[in-house]
Amino acid sequence: MKRMPIVIAVLFATAPALVADTLVLTNGRRVQGELVGVFGRDIEFEERDGLRGRTVRIPKREIARIEFDNNDNRDTRGDGQDRGGRAEANPRGLRERQVMINAREQWTDTGVDVRAGQQVFFVADGEVRWGPNRRDGAAGERNSPVNNGRPLPDRPAAALIGRIGNDVFFIGDDAAAFRLRSGGRLFLGINDDVLTDNSGTLRVVVSY
Repeated sequence: MKRMPIVIAVLFATAPALVADTLVLTNGRRVQGELVGVFGRDIEFEERDGLRGRTVRIPKREIARIEFDNNDNRDTRGDGQDRGGRAEANPRGLRERQVMINAREQWTDTGVDVRAGQQVFFVADGEVRWGPNRRDGAAGERNSPVNNGRPLPDRPAAALIGRIGNDVFFIGDDAAAFRLRSGGRLFLGINDDVLTDNSGTLRVVVSY
């Protein structure tokens, strides 16, 4: 898996604000809006100016970094439970791997090999568009109906999921430790049965 030639920084803002990501360009310009996805050598970004917005494609070579807004504490899982927002830091002493999950690909190789019983942490940002007027973060669709075409039929559509061998498991937006049932290469994807109309990216930090 090729590494993206950009450095991604995470900002932990303390004041209430609208959810917005920021592209910092190599010429110093800052573009606010929302990351849509990574497409080959380009970053697709929805630029916002007040209530107006437009989608632009910018070459990776012109981007110094992407700053993700972490003020988004919406209950995208839809079960009303308080999970305290995103984890602000991964446990110390663990290795980390950052993986970009393209919504058009069923499985993305993380490059991480794990063993059965190992504890792994996932922290995800971003949003995917997976149908007309359908866009969700790692938690997936709220009140999602059962769909036998999905890898996990009874779990929320478009949610973050993992696979090790033939063992497919739900991750969602849960930042707590996962104790893996199987050992082998770890793959990540989204819980969707039709990928061709998807766009967007989830950025996942795997600590293992």
